[in-house]
Amino acid sequence: MAGSSRTSFNKRQKERARQEKQAEKAQKRAQRKQEPREAGTSQPAGELKIAHDEEGQPLPLDFHDFE
Repeated sequence: MAGSSRTSFNKRQKERARQEKQAEKAQKRAQRKQEPREAGTSQPAGELKIAHDEEGQPLPLDFHDFE
């Protein structure tokens, strides 16, 4: 019988920890929702670099063309 009460105690502790974690997440979510968004996040971070070959024709875009 002593083993079953220990199991119940562990279950309660685990459930309480889960509920506390959920409450913290909800609080952080609400806080982020209230903070104003930054104005610069919708604009691209850098300029596009277009490389040209010897004849002056633009080369296809590559991953490294964006900064």
